[in-house]
Amino acid sequence: MFACSNCMIKQLVKLRGNKMELQVGLSCEKEMIVTESDLASVSGNIGAEVLSTHCLVLLMELAARQVVEGRIPEDKITLGTRVDIRHFSAALVGSRVRAVARLIAIEHHRLFFHVAAYDDVEKLAEGENEQVIVSRNLFLKKIRRKTHNKQQSDQQ
Repeated sequence: MFACSNCMIKQLVKLRGNKMELQVGLSCEKEMIVTESDLASVSGNIGAEVLSTHCLVLLMELAARQVVEGRIPEDKITLGTRVDIRHFSAALVGSRVRAVARLIAIEHHRLFFHVAAYDDVEKLAEGENEQVIVSRNLFLKKIRRKTHNKQQSDQQ
């Protein structure tokens, strides 16, 4: 469904062991071709045969995640924590949609991105995406604990 274009690196990123250095200005793009399964009408907005907002937001978040992919230690992952998007134009079935994410700020383990999406005609949406870098093992441990607690609750 989503095809990644090559990342455009605007500044150097250095990794040394578990130390990471992400630089403001890094950017990346993700592309997709709008299919019928991506339409707003599929999720209940009958008659809206255009790219759904949630698919567009996902594409922009994936572009932001692509910025840090391969640039953080392997034992770390990023998780989306905030999305603030204005979606002001529609994309039709068959349209090529391109999302661009640019790292605009870093605060400890929080990453802030400016994101925008375009079709071949115009800008479709823009806004900000926040992600946090966390330990993969600690995150998975928390999920396993939550799953275990839910299973025990369901058995009672």
